[in-house]
Amino acid sequence: MHFNTIDYMNLISWDIKAFEFVNSSLSNSLFDALLPWFREPLFWVPLYVFILGFMIFNFGIKSYWFLIFIILTVSTSDLISSHLVKKSIRRLRPCNTEYVHTIKRVPCGSGFSFTSSHATNHFAIASFLVLTFGQSNRKMRLGIWFWASLISFSQVYVGVHFPLDVLGGALLGIIVGKLYALLFNKYYGHLLKSLQV
Repeated sequence: MHFNTIDYMNLISWDIKAFEFVNSSLSNSLFDALLPWFREPLFWVPLYVFILGFMIFNFGIKSYWFLIFIILTVSTSDLISSHLVKKSIRRLRPCNTEYVHTIKRVPCGSGFSFTSSHATNHFAIASFLVLTFGQSNRKMRLGIWFWASLISFSQVYVGVHFPLDVLGGALLGIIVGKLYALLFNKYYGHLLKSLQV
């Protein structure tokens, strides 16, 4: 079956309806107060510090390999999303379009919409973490995926991305994170074997 113009228009129509449901129909004071913060990198600094401290405490100087791979994962996912995909697709953000009803809860920004770099980067980190030291702990895996999903959902709720933007970003991030996790586990996975989390 070929993906024709009708299929594309139906997909875009679904995307707009899903966006308006999340952005408008789900509006409530709790989400209005919390979700704009959840998409801010500084809000999650304590979590990042905890992860870094956890690795240093358990592996000492050897943890620098883990840090290097995290940096590589985020840098690669952001490069692909922000500089390759967005500039190729050039989709406008919902808050910058006239045909979509949008409640703007944060500044819209002038960049393009597909893929969401927030979703791409955080799912890349999530994928890497789950496939490295989170494999043996189900609660940790669920928590990591929930964290990335919450940040991605926030992008839609505040009005800066369509659902397909975050879904595409999530898929891209998972692929990037998995590739770096495979490399890390192959060459430095022995660092984690003694740690049961």
